[in-house]
Amino acid sequence: MELVDTHCHLYGEEFTADIDQVIERAKAAGVKRFYLPGIDSTAIPSMLELEARFPGECIAMMGLHPCYVKENYLEELEIVRQWLQQRKFAAVGEIGLDFYWDRTFEVQQYEAFRTQIGWAKEYSLPIVIHSRNSTQECINIVKEFRDGGLKGVFHCFSGSAELARQIVQQGFLLGIGGVLTYKNAGLPEVLKDIPLEHIVLETDAPYLTPVPFRGKRNESSYLTHIIAKLAEVKEMDVEEVARITTANAASLFTPAL
Repeated sequence: MELVDTHCHLYGEEFTADIDQVIERAKAAGVKRFYLPGIDSTAIPSMLELEARFPGECIAMMGLHPCYVKENYLEELEIVRQWLQQRKFAAVGEIGLDFYWDRTFEVQQYEAFRTQIGWAKEYSLPIVIHSRNSTQECINIVKEFRDGGLKGVFHCFSGSAELARQIVQQGFLLGIGGVLTYKNAGLPEVLKDIPLEHIVLETDAPYLTPVPFRGKRNESSYLTHIIAKLAEVKEMDVEEVARITTANAASLFTPAL
């Protein structure tokens, strides 16, 4: 069984002490590739260092996360642009909108989101969308740019069936992680009617740890618990779920492989 963790922050300080063991446990569980989303300029050195340590396995994205859109967002965007000019990345991400904690920089979040989508189109890269408390708003932005040249994934999807339907109609994938295993999430019902061809797997490690490890640090080896739940929801063999979701990830990130 070959799995892909399409979204994990393994370069974070939470993994400094044991990243080698984390990677080895994931490989033993069948996880062959790890996609690393960008956050802001302070995270870039550790992200690229991890990519260099595990070439072809840990693969970097580049982008400014909406929670890091602050007073200096134009400087941060310029750094993203410079990196996109220098080398190839798997995607522009993670980018989007986040209205959960603070909407002080809402206008700037929209500007940063649109700007980075424009760069994704310029460099023929997919986008990885962060849409906490803003999924409909993010879908609306995607629709502005939808002309056959934009693809990507709504990371950490946990929304309604209607939102899922809109995302799939735009040709985007749903990134499914630990929330699927939560008792009152409602996500299993939503995914029952979504064809597996529209789904990729992720952990968002170290966040959103699946049951039975909820409350502890998440890591990529726990992808096995997510896929087991997804196979149960879809009433399919785990191996077949792995085959399809891994193929979906390969198709999405083809330019970086």
